Amino acid sequence: MFIIGITGGTGTGKTAALRVLRTLGALTLDCDKIYHSLLLSDAGLISELGARFGDVLIDGAIDRKRLRDIVFSDPAALLELNSITHKYISAEIERQIAEWAAKGGKVAVIDAIALIESGTAQKCDAIIGFTSPMESRISRIMRRDGITLEQAQMRINAQKPDSYYKVNCDYIFENNHKSSAEFKEKCKHFFESLLQEKGGQ
Repeated sequence: MFIIGITGGTGTGKTAALRVLRTLGALTLDCDKIYHSLLLSDAGLISELGARFGDVLIDGAIDRKRLRDIVFSDPAALLELNSITHKYISAEIERQIAEWAAKGGKVAVIDAIALIESGTAQKCDAIIGFTSPMESRISRIMRRDGITLEQAQMRINAQKPDSYYKVNCDYIFENNHKSSAEFKEKCKHFFESLLQEKGGQ
């Protein structure tokens, strides 16, 4: 099993890269989607978040918007959230990769903003950091999530700078392409080359 780790700030194109990798036959694990799924289904996670962030637990369910507003305005709260959620997400990643391997799968991809900080990078054979110009990221986030300029800036400012990824990743993929089609084509060539070189494809 060859495991690729994808990381980088929000709005840098990681989700589009995952779609490309899926077309190449990889199992793609979006940690944000896994987290949101666990928020609905994992009683242990829900209980821990309710105990720490009491106001976000309403009728036994997590109010995602309220939780998001808390952690993106308080770096210490974001660290606490990550320390709680990482263990649940990691266990689910391991479960899905084992299931994929049992089916004969050869390549898996883990997409996580906190890939390195959480220790998940240690599971990976290659780590790719995605970066993009600030104005492009803000535009993508506002369009994708229907939020204001200030909210988009707050999210970006709560995350690691590009320099962090340049130091800690094996490869950097700069998303400065004029169109999504061009970006996806460059992704396809990059990952095909990586899999041929490292993954034995």
